[in-house]
Amino acid sequence: MRHLKATLATLTCALVLVPAGVATAGSGAPSGPSARATTPSTAGTPAGNPNSARAEAAGVCADAYQIGATGYVVRNGVKIGSVKQFYSPQCQENYGYLWVWDGFHDTGAVYDASVGVFSYKKDTVLGGRNWWDTTQQEFWSYGTDTVNECTSAVARIRKVGDPVDEEAASAKRC
Repeated sequence: MRHLKATLATLTCALVLVPAGVATAGSGAPSGPSARATTPSTAGTPAGNPNSARAEAAGVCADAYQIGATGYVVRNGVKIGSVKQFYSPQCQENYGYLWVWDGFHDTGAVYDASVGVFSYKKDTVLGGRNWWDTTQQEFWSYGTDTVNECTSAVARIRKVGDPVDEEAASAKRC
């Protein structure tokens, strides 16, 4: 009997310590869809955002995604930019993309930049765009009709005052 009283007292104390309204993970009705907007971000990103304002201005199709390995623009032994090639299945186009790295961009340096798609078949840069005396961070080429060709994205950065460009290419894609 003494053992039963002790057990009953222990269980009563334990129940008093757990409030009746406590919710635990997985309890309650499942929540509905998120109330957050599902609109894609229009901000540029190091990975490349085909929905960014600058991509939209260049006519980049929203379904574009990176193909091939990234190339790196190097200045004085330091990576200052990434160059990537994007492909849109919906629009059947390739695009070049350049992102200027924070370490260089945040210095406030003014630079010239260019980006395009190099066609190995035509031995030329297509869809190329150029910017002079800029401090922007994200750059997109125009779309190119090169999906049935071997291509690479190509980009250049030249800090104002430097005599030559620093340039790079993404991996060749066929």
